[in-house]
Amino acid sequence: MILVTGGLGSIGSHTARALLDLGESVVLTAHRSTELPEYLERERVVVERLDATDEAAFLDIGKRHDVDGIVHLAAGRFDLPDPVEYLRGESVALLNALKAASVWGVRRSAVASSIGVYAGVENSPWSENLPLPVVAPHQIHAFKKTAELFATVAGDGFEALSLRIGTVWGPLGLPDSPFFALPRLLSAAVWGEDPDLTPPRPAAYAEDATDLCYVKDCGRAIALLMVAEQLNHRIYNVSSGRLVKYGEVVDRINAVTGAGIVLPEGRNPERPPDNYLDITRLREDTGFRPEFDVERAVPDYVDWLRGHDR
Repeated sequence: MILVTGGLGSIGSHTARALLDLGESVVLTAHRSTELPEYLERERVVVERLDATDEAAFLDIGKRHDVDGIVHLAAGRFDLPDPVEYLRGESVALLNALKAASVWGVRRSAVASSIGVYAGVENSPWSENLPLPVVAPHQIHAFKKTAELFATVAGDGFEALSLRIGTVWGPLGLPDSPFFALPRLLSAAVWGEDPDLTPPRPAAYAEDATDLCYVKDCGRAIALLMVAEQLNHRIYNVSSGRLVKYGEVVDRINAVTGAGIVLPEGRNPERPPDNYLDITRLREDTGFRPEFDVERAVPDYVDWLRGHDR
């Protein structure tokens, strides 16, 4: 049985779906709502309400379930005005997950890192063996870099993985993301809203590009890492492994929804150089191949948004 913290979020629930498809049973933790998305109903799923910063409550889950793997995806609010409060909460939750992995004697524990740890790295593409500069444009990046070190130090007796997750979008994701513009453009097209990208929303130009990963692919990649018989590394990039231009995505959004979104030509002059994740390790150790390119991902997400509030 595999425990997925933050298991009812976008990445967490799709990781759970992929684990179920691979024959695993799962325990999902949720801090607030415990309502299962429809693609997890009536399956081998147990939901535990948990504040991941509560060590006793966290460890108590192991008394009720025979957990042999952990995927720690739970995250606090990223927009807390006090970075110390944010870092404290995230660090305590992570340390509790690592403590549980040790106490329960799990085989493997994975911690969510981020493509953001590569901020300041000029090499292309970004591979896991590149040295990371001491640069943190946002408090999330600062925490994710330290989280990888925490996992490395604490992983005594179990395999501790750090997952450098790319730019993820899809069902249950934020339809108005503060980090990149594509979810806002798609949700506005579906719901007939003005695709307003005035600040503080992130800008979008036709030639801007990102390593865009559909959440169903992300969840499947994480699940494959958790069930692999043998892994050769402890850090893995998790994404599509290619750059996708915003203009390509918007053309597909317009074709599927009938919207008329027009992006400014060229590239955002204030945007850092575009880069993507090298997923060779993930591909070689698990056989992972992305299944959702832009052509398939956009209509799938559109169908989901048409039936949901977010």
